[in-house]
Amino acid sequence: MPLSSILAGFGLGLSLIVAIGAQNVFVLRQGIRREHVFAVAAICALSDLALIMVGVSGIGAVLTAVPWLVDVIRWAGAAFLVAYGLLAARRAIRPSGETLEAETAEHEVEEAEADAAGLVGARAGTPSAPTNPAASASTSTPTSTSTLTRRSTGLAAAVLTCLALTWLNPHVYLDTVFLLGSVANTHGEARWAFAAGAGAASIVWFFGLAYGARLLGGVLSSPRAWRVLDAIIAVVMVGLGVMLVLPH
Repeated sequence: MPLSSILAGFGLGLSLIVAIGAQNVFVLRQGIRREHVFAVAAICALSDLALIMVGVSGIGAVLTAVPWLVDVIRWAGAAFLVAYGLLAARRAIRPSGETLEAETAEHEVEEAEADAAGLVGARAGTPSAPTNPAASASTSTPTSTSTLTRRSTGLAAAVLTCLALTWLNPHVYLDTVFLLGSVANTHGEARWAFAAGAGAASIVWFFGLAYGARLLGGVLSSPRAWRVLDAIIAVVMVGLGVMLVLPH
């Protein structure tokens, strides 16, 4: 497998994954609390691998039938990558609230987790509402990064929440299936090497985030840390976009 394609896939895959969102906040949360860490990380990584394979194989069949689409996708992908990188650079230079969307994303996590817990409770014939008044009071207060350790999560609820945050997110299909699949196919015969790199990025990120959360939780709660991360994402994305249209 060409090392350059593997590294390109790893870089693009990692750049797309590390953006702040409900899924990453949930993984971070479960890692900080040491609850079902392996199951959550495995679900996220395996879901990404499945979507990457669909993108590479499905888009590849289309491109085989219509070869001229390669150039169209190459330029469209480059434009998307550069635009994505510029947005990341803007967040790094002038954060406007989305630099650290932990509160908003965590609120989405809480809602998804509550829905999952309710579904599990309904299947088991048990009420989904908390019986402890103190728990009810705690869940009605605004969330913050310090509330990541308040409530315990059952395995079934954690799995359902993780699946919902992964498969019900439209950006997953845009980024993983279309974008990664399209860029992978610009590498020709090395497209599966690119896919392997992207898949490795998913595994490294989700398991690293989940198991390193205890050490990184305080660092990742800092807006400055996410600004630095956005700056790195900007450089990687713009660089990949430029390389995509340069003569091979």
